[in-house]
Amino acid sequence: MELTPAPWRRERARYFAGVPAWGMPATGYREEPVPASLFGGVDRDWALGGADGSGVRVCVLDSGIDGTHPLAGPVDRAWEVVTEEGRVPRVRACEPTDTAGHGTACAGIIRELAPGVELSSLRVLEDGKSGSAAALIAGLAYAIEQDFDVINMSLSTARLEFRGRLAELCDRAYFRRTTLVVAAHNLPIESFPWSFSSVISVASHAEPGPLTYYYNAAPPVEFCARGVRVPVAQPGGGVTRNTGNSFAAPHIAGIAARVLSKHPWLTPFQLKSVLYHCADNVSIEGDDGGVLVSRAT
Repeated sequence: MELTPAPWRRERARYFAGVPAWGMPATGYREEPVPASLFGGVDRDWALGGADGSGVRVCVLDSGIDGTHPLAGPVDRAWEVVTEEGRVPRVRACEPTDTAGHGTACAGIIRELAPGVELSSLRVLEDGKSGSAAALIAGLAYAIEQDFDVINMSLSTARLEFRGRLAELCDRAYFRRTTLVVAAHNLPIESFPWSFSSVISVASHAEPGPLTYYYNAAPPVEFCARGVRVPVAQPGGGVTRNTGNSFAAPHIAGIAARVLSKHPWLTPFQLKSVLYHCADNVSIEGDDGGVLVSRAT
């Protein structure tokens, strides 16, 4: 019988209809389970059963968070990056507000999945919708120094001159046991820091379950979570539906927070391994003659 190439050796499809770039088809990859035989005792009940994110500090690095929104608040701390011509960007405290809604949407997803987290906001988008790579770097550096357990970044930069500095910061976070969950770009272009191995990179799938996520065996994206027509909080108290890898990342950030609230000593690489073994398409060898048994719940 002719063997098919391993997923990471195959040519990756550029697009799936209705899903942002780097994502999965609407059917997911359930038909091709990924074997995981080294950690048979790790499953979702072990990883996050009974956990709600309590004791875990999460920072949303984005456009801010509307702290009054019932689906996103309360906000523990709020900062913003201030950029002035001719001066180095600086971080200052501010009110928990969001003029664009992007950060509030991400915060609401995290809060839904891990209602017990201590959620903070750091605005790096200057006008609420776009920002400079310098502001992103200043904000990320500050957030890392605050020793958050998880930082959600649903943004990236394609500026090559900032790649090295971002890589240094992501490595610093990794060794300080701060997990960076980063959305892949919505277009098939090279950008950073989601493509770094030191972060947890996330793209979209089109299924409706907020806890449904997949391991992607064809890098650079590692996980795919709900990211198509996601109901999200918007400033002012309302709810809308949005599509994008931006909204897939906070699903993984929320799940990661729940895992850490139950297992606070996990390092970023251990947490990534737990997420891998609890993905809906990862399987273990059963006791029935080696038949693959799905972990999906």
